[in-house]
Amino acid sequence: MNDNEGIGVAVVQGAGVPFDLEAAIGKVHALTAEAAAQGAQLVLFPEAYVGGYPWGLAFGTSVGGRSPAGRRTWDRYLKGAVEAPGPATGRIGEAAAAHGVYLAVGVVERDTDYSGGTLFCTLLYFGPDGALLGKHRKLKPTAAERFIWGEGDGSTLTVVDTPFGRVGGLICWENYMPLARTAMYAKGVEIYLAPTADGRERWQATLRHIALEGRCFVLGCNQYATRAQYPADLEIAGELEGWPERLCAGGSAIYSPSGACLAGPLWDQEGILFARLDPDAVTRGKFDFDVVGHYARPDVFQLSVNENPFPPVTFRGGSASTS
Repeated sequence: MNDNEGIGVAVVQGAGVPFDLEAAIGKVHALTAEAAAQGAQLVLFPEAYVGGYPWGLAFGTSVGGRSPAGRRTWDRYLKGAVEAPGPATGRIGEAAAAHGVYLAVGVVERDTDYSGGTLFCTLLYFGPDGALLGKHRKLKPTAAERFIWGEGDGSTLTVVDTPFGRVGGLICWENYMPLARTAMYAKGVEIYLAPTADGRERWQATLRHIALEGRCFVLGCNQYATRAQYPADLEIAGELEGWPERLCAGGSAIYSPSGACLAGPLWDQEGILFARLDPDAVTRGKFDFDVVGHYARPDVFQLSVNENPFPPVTFRGGSASTS
């Protein structure tokens, strides 16, 4: 395969714009244009890129207490989140349509199905016509993320069919969940997306392991984050005392089904990584290892995945009286 063949992909290691929805969407447009100009057909943005990954913030929480300033800041965070579908997703989709690319963007999503008072860490998928093709809500927020985000359910284990293969993945430390990974492999993922907020060098071992285990391409994508990204009027800025100026070093990278690093890792700066993927490398890799195929042992191990939505309240029969 020469440099002009294969599937063009890009991972965007951008600095976010926390608490500023419109500015974040503006960066998605600008950076998608830059990636598409380099020949990308698929563009990936990091975890919680739109809405903001709040490194260093505790939102006034402690065991047994929440501060008024923390509650006000969380309310501000919620008001800057994305409804999916909604006006903001329409504007993000315009970036995909303007350049004819498949686009995956990590967002902070506000629940619109029920109370409107819960946020999710979500990966949105857009087609080259700008349509919202699907979303994945993070199944298990990690550590203090549980203060601000709810849990997704099995109904959003999304995989998208594209002309160049099946695209899907998991968010950050979901990728440490063996059963969640197995579910994605069983859906036939060929290009595995792993947006994250983990900027440590050891995360590279996870990306490479997934590539080898799933015999798939893996696109790891993170932000380059600094304290200067936060707004000057952040009410709980004191919570950042003791944190370094650089909050996240990045570490975005692209790996092949053989575990080879095709691009990156990129450290300590914003940037876009590009790679050309040979789709035949997926099938060649499964010649000697197919984790949910000839290498599986369903007579010994079986996995059952519940993909039903789990609403908090269901109503059966009858009709409510308004008199």
